[in-house]
Amino acid sequence: MKAAIVRAAGLPPVYGDFAEPIAEPGETRIAVAAAALSPLARARASGAHYSAAGQYPAVVGVDGVGRLDDGRRVYFMLPRAPWGAMAEFIVAPATQIAPLPEGLDDATAAALANPGMSSWAAFKERAKLKAGETVLINGATGSAGRLAVQIAKHFGAERVIATGRNPEALRSLGADATVTLGDDEDALEDRFRQAFADGVDVVVDYLWGKSAERLLVAAAKGLREDAGLRFVQVGSASGPNIALPSAVLRSKAIALMGSGLGSVPRDKLAADIGELLQAAATRGFAIPLRAVPLSQVERAWGESESAARTVFTIGAPAAKI
Repeated sequence: MKAAIVRAAGLPPVYGDFAEPIAEPGETRIAVAAAALSPLARARASGAHYSAAGQYPAVVGVDGVGRLDDGRRVYFMLPRAPWGAMAEFIVAPATQIAPLPEGLDDATAAALANPGMSSWAAFKERAKLKAGETVLINGATGSAGRLAVQIAKHFGAERVIATGRNPEALRSLGADATVTLGDDEDALEDRFRQAFADGVDVVVDYLWGKSAERLLVAAAKGLREDAGLRFVQVGSASGPNIALPSAVLRSKAIALMGSGLGSVPRDKLAADIGELLQAAATRGFAIPLRAVPLSQVERAWGESESAARTVFTIGAPAAKI
């Protein structure tokens, strides 16, 4: 079968032939229709992500959409290694697939799943977000952050605060309030303290690094004495490490946790993404995307995704780039 294959850690994928997988007991065979190029897919392909199997050669891709042998459309995640999503066929545990709603096309479903899951699971499984609470999205101007604003509203958040470096982009998010990030750490901490003065219940953090440091310090200083905070770490676009004073976690009731592969069981993640895609069909969650034939993976892999998420289409024609 045709697939996007990475031969060794750190190498980009090439388009070529790979042995077709054979389903084992408990697995389902799926004819893939679309698979998105996400930061997670890139990191696992390079071997840099903590969940990477480290097995080469391998087919790249972590999730996608396709059809069962009986024609039903499904979402799937984490096929059995060394097979990945960017291939004509995959096999995955039956617990890691979910049905697709009729009102959502293949490419949109594939593009939404990974970035949408990041906040859906953070809100539902980790923070246990309640209707009427206030949410702060740290790093809201990327694909996942933009969806997080919409998903927070879907879960009933009364107020959503969005942070980012681009004031214009922040204004377009539909958040109730914004905080502009910058390099002046003292000024940034002051802006965060003002945001916490009115109360924040949940933070979903896509950045880590310096902004997360200042945010946590500001929470310790700015939250009311009787207030708590659930801080959910999702991404590390600004750096993998922070320096956190121990007093921050002693001075206020701050619960610091992560959300991702490993912190949420795979079967729950698959079920959550199924719920997300059902909601997307009715609530109109959207994400900019460009559909690219899998045969063009070698060219598309290295191109910028700042404007739209790349979705590779398999077994069906798509517009050329």
